[in-house]
Amino acid sequence: MQLQESGEMYLETILILSKTSNAVRAVDVGEYMGFSKPSVSRAMGILKEGGYVVTDDSGFLCLTESGREVAEAIYERHTILGKGLMLLGVDEKTAMEDACKIEHVISPESFEAIKRWIAPR
Repeated sequence: MQLQESGEMYLETILILSKTSNAVRAVDVGEYMGFSKPSVSRAMGILKEGGYVVTDDSGFLCLTESGREVAEAIYERHTILGKGLMLLGVDEKTAMEDACKIEHVISPESFEAIKRWIAPR
């Protein structure tokens, strides 16, 4: 299943929230992203169908192995690209907003080159 940008954003959000909480609920994802319950519910259904997310007996969201791989890759892109833009003099807020847009469309080759350039800094 090929993920759309929105699916990647949901997975990244679950990963980010799981770094600060052991229990991530769909309502937490909605609040973090500013989306309605129906939108989050529909997205979670699609991600569950694709094998990226499961819910435990208490209804908490858990990333599957493939979901975690996608989420970590997107999160890495976000942080590296944001850092790179800040190194170029872009303010943090703008850098992170722009990184969020770029992370979904940049080629693996270009990202790896940027990553190599930023790593020594």
